[in-house]
Amino acid sequence: MNNETNARPLPTTIPEYLEQLRAALAGADPAMIQDALYDAEEYLRSELAEQPGKSEADVIAGVAGSYGAPEEVAEIYRETEVTVNRALRTPLPGRRPLPPPVAAVAPGVAVAAAPAGPVAAKPRSAAARFFGVVLDPHTYGALFYMLLSLVTGVFFFTWVVTGLSLSVSLMILIIGIPVLLLFLGSVRVLSLVEGRIIEALLGVRMPRRPMYTDRSQGWLARIGAMFTDVRTWLTMLYFVLMLPLGVVYFSIATTLLSTSLALVFAPLADVALDQPVNLWINDVNMGDGVWLWPLAVAAGLVLLFATLHLARAIGRLHGAIAKHLLVRL
Repeated sequence: MNNETNARPLPTTIPEYLEQLRAALAGADPAMIQDALYDAEEYLRSELAEQPGKSEADVIAGVAGSYGAPEEVAEIYRETEVTVNRALRTPLPGRRPLPPPVAAVAPGVAVAAAPAGPVAAKPRSAAARFFGVVLDPHTYGALFYMLLSLVTGVFFFTWVVTGLSLSVSLMILIIGIPVLLLFLGSVRVLSLVEGRIIEALLGVRMPRRPMYTDRSQGWLARIGAMFTDVRTWLTMLYFVLMLPLGVVYFSIATTLLSTSLALVFAPLADVALDQPVNLWINDVNMGDGVWLWPLAVAAGLVLLFATLHLARAIGRLHGAIAKHLLVRL
């Protein structure tokens, strides 16, 4: 820590601590900031609950040595995030990551800190880049996500439409308010679930904690914050968009996969099922026979690899959409 950081006074309240932590994490991944704020508030409020005779200022001063000042906590999270990113990203073929050094996160706990960098390899050829997509596990994750998105898209769309219509229709009754609150809470939970799926399959860093809420406010203020928080409505927008996106993703994946695999196994169908391979141009059969087998297999393999590249690109694009709509900035 530099002298400027050490000279900065500790905050005296939990909201001030969280604001300083947010400021210290400025420019970091929004998903990581959301997790850091939630973890910090949970820890500080648990310490405050265990020491009812002390003020917030005394509790914060007491835990500064174990948990850390906001700037120290921010630095620890930045270092830990490097390890998370390294786990989410698959090293390119020909690159060997250096063994990471160790940095202390908390007393008795250690994590990998920022590595010095991967060992550079020779630039890969166009052919190696094209066929190397099979070595990226996120390629298959993205392909599986495209197939799964039809199911999740239908579920999310149905949940939002049903929840909103039911909540609005019951607003004339007193029961409508708790139903609406339960619905908004469920949207936040489903957002976390979708984030875990995206991170596991697409390799995009998503929050592991709920959105931070200022618990020092009264329950009416916190309820109002749920309505005024733009992320609540952007999350519902994401869930509604998942239906058309899921249909498109599923259609692309099934069409291209079935076509490419049909071409690859066309010779086998010719032998086992007596379904000859034919070449048609402008509705004219240009011929059939064994000589078309290599062409069918080659075309199928090229289309299959192109499908894998397209799935990986769609995975990155969808990850960016989810990051923008589901993560609180």
